[in-house]
Amino acid sequence: MNALLICSILLCGTVTVINALLIPATPEKQTQFAIESLRNAIQKEGRRRLYLDYLIPLPPETSAADIDPWPGGLAQQYPVASDILTDILKGVVEEPTDSTSSQVISASDCCGFFIQESTTGAKNDVAALLFPGVDQLDTIEDIDKMVGEERTLILFNKQFQRPADFGFGNKERCEKVIFDRFSWGFAFQELACRGEDVKLLYETPLWQSCAICDEDEDLGRREIELLQPQKLRPTYEELEMKINEVLPEPLWMRKMGEAQSKGFKFQRGGSKGVDES
Repeated sequence: MNALLICSILLCGTVTVINALLIPATPEKQTQFAIESLRNAIQKEGRRRLYLDYLIPLPPETSAADIDPWPGGLAQQYPVASDILTDILKGVVEEPTDSTSSQVISASDCCGFFIQESTTGAKNDVAALLFPGVDQLDTIEDIDKMVGEERTLILFNKQFQRPADFGFGNKERCEKVIFDRFSWGFAFQELACRGEDVKLLYETPLWQSCAICDEDEDLGRREIELLQPQKLRPTYEELEMKINEVLPEPLWMRKMGEAQSKGFKFQRGGSKGVDES
């Protein structure tokens, strides 16, 4: 696994700074990680029902001032995600055919169905649902039966998190169809925890976590290792407790300390080219 092949680790007090990046640096790297993790889940562990959470890159025209980089929502993301999913399926399937078949399942929900066939036999085909949501429970059940037990079905960037999302009366059914059968194949997720930028990465078979610190211009961008690799997805409480341990000063306090020692950013280097005589 990439995160375990750490070239060097720098110790800064109680903080472990990972010198070799834990998180994929580019969308291409993320796709590579996803393919490798899914192949391990399918070929080495024999799992056929998998979740895939992919952090879709922002549009090239995105600026730091954009409140919503995807104003068109899933409809705007769909063609980008479709290309990403196609690349992943071609990488996962053994000796894939030239084309990936796809169709829109629900235009209003932006849900699509993809199949990548293998020239080695139907059992090596891999199917995927893009952006499945709570309204696609019937569809997931039907496609699951159609795919069969021998072939793999992937839920790409599902739009639900827990049985309660499906509403009253569907708890047992969605648990039977989805939550009792699917497990993680790959995930790259980001969240805010105690004001810190936290990244979670699942590569079969372990979850890894780090906090991103880039407030200090001299130190540059750092990945602060949080929890040790583990089989279960870290909870918010576990991450918060670890952040309190390795980064006791909150982000606002660290920025305030930097401003006191170096001055505010707009003041730094302000005297360059100024005649003080």
